[in-house]
Amino acid sequence: MIAKQGKGKDFFHVLKYNQGKVKKGFGVVLETNLASDKVVMQTKEFNVVRQLRPNLSKAVYHTSLSLPYTDSLSDKGFTDLAREYLEGMGFDDNQYIIYKHTDQDHAHVHIVANRVKFSGDVVSDSQDYKRSEALVRKLELKYNLTVLEKNKESNVLSKGEIEKCLRTGEVPERLELQRIINEIIKHNLSIFEFEKKLKEKKVNIKLNASLEGKISGISFEYKGKTYKGSHVNRNNLSWNKLKTKLYEQNRIDPVILKNTGRIKENQRETTRFVQSVNRNSQSFNQESTHTFKENRGNEIKKNPRPRR
Repeated sequence: MIAKQGKGKDFFHVLKYNQGKVKKGFGVVLETNLASDKVVMQTKEFNVVRQLRPNLSKAVYHTSLSLPYTDSLSDKGFTDLAREYLEGMGFDDNQYIIYKHTDQDHAHVHIVANRVKFSGDVVSDSQDYKRSEALVRKLELKYNLTVLEKNKESNVLSKGEIEKCLRTGEVPERLELQRIINEIIKHNLSIFEFEKKLKEKKVNIKLNASLEGKISGISFEYKGKTYKGSHVNRNNLSWNKLKTKLYEQNRIDPVILKNTGRIKENQRETTRFVQSVNRNSQSFNQESTHTFKENRGNEIKKNPRPRR
């Protein structure tokens, strides 16, 4: 879900725009605490309370909440979500109207509210975009909506990817990729099994290696694009994080492991894994239903040029 916020000075034109959708049959009022259903009278109602803070320039709060094409909510569900959004943003004692628009392929609501509360206090706009994004993530989970994750750790979606998702209804490739990997890694797998399961999902692996042959990074090819593991999910899918998870899932009790050379076996398994990935890369591209571009920046070089 995407929330687009705006603040302004003129209630009349914002109300006229939204009420115009209703009159044309492309919208409906889901909920309001205003007495009138006429734009002129609604404007007067808003302005009466607005006068409690005459020096406030931008008293109009107008935001839209848009769902991806693949998501839907009942009118009651959308009303509850919009009300929770308002309250979460600090509009707990304010005039408001919630409109549902039906003129686009994706479901969305518009909210018009007064920043001036009935008490005369003003809803703070400090860090409102940051607070809105955090609130939207919580509401997505609560209402079982597609989580358009965007934060410092996961680093999943760009603004363009999110807007494309709303426009086309298609889940962004990076989000699909993250879900595939997260689902596979839940199981007790060896590194080889992990690579095999990814291949079954049409995901290829590219590895970076140091001059000594030690793996230093991992990338994933999916639907013709290559993503660094840290770009898919910085907190879980960088190579250092990923190899730790795969090894920890295959640990045996320390007493049993004593004097078995398990650490060396892990190292040998990693080496075999690199060799297997390189051998299978070409055949995978031929089997896949998608054409993957060569990842020139990330493949392991047999004779890398030493740094000067």
